[in-house]
Order: sequence, then structure tokens, then C-alpha cells
Amino acid sequence: MGAKIVLADDLSFMRMVQREILEEKGYTIVGEASDGIEAIERYETLRPDVIILDITMPNMNGLDAMHKIFEFDKSAKIIICSALGQQQLIVEAIKAGVKDFIVKPFKPERILSAIEKALK
Repeated sequence: MGAKIVLADDLSFMRMVQREILEEKGYTIVGEASDGIEAIERYETLRPDVIILDITMPNMNGLDAMHKIFEFDKSAKIIICSALGQQQLIVEAIKAGVKDFIVKPFKPERILSAIEKALK
């Protein structure tokens, strides 16, 4: 069984695309979230090896969720997913300690390399 991953994105289509790419390579998707609050809950209950957080989500954005997850687990392996034009938010996330970032629209190999980098 591959590494356990949680996917957090408000668009179910984006989660589905990520799930297909990752499961095809042997990773296990243990949970999904459609907003930042759910992402924190999934992280705390499922304890994944990696969580992919979209920056722009309702109720709580990915950066706020990232900070809460780091408060809960300083060694969390977080990958941020963003749209083009959110460079400043990506810089903030990297300074906070995320392992990598993916920019939408993404290529499958970019997601896979981000996961591999996070797991090292």
C-alpha cells in the first residue's frame, strides 16, 4: 500500500482528477475535504502521510488550514495547490513550511513529483 493522502479542494472534479493520478501510482487516498475546516478534521482523524490543500476554499482557506494543521502537527507534510496569480500566497506557504506546491492547471507528473518530494 502506498502513502496515505488526503485531498482538500472545494471542486470535486479536482479531487477526482488528483485521486485518479495518485491511485494509478499506488498511493492510497484515505480522505477528501471540500473546505479548510474539513481538511483539518480529516488530517487530525486520518493522520495521512501527506495532505494536498487548495489555497482557495470556502469556510476556511488552505493557508489558514495549513497553519492549524502545523499547530496540531509540526511535522505535517503539506502540499499547497493554487491557481496562477497566487505567487504571494505560495511564498507565504513555503515560508510556513509546506513541502511543495502545485499550480493549476497541473500535469500528472507534477503532482507525483510533489508527493515524492514531500515523502523524502
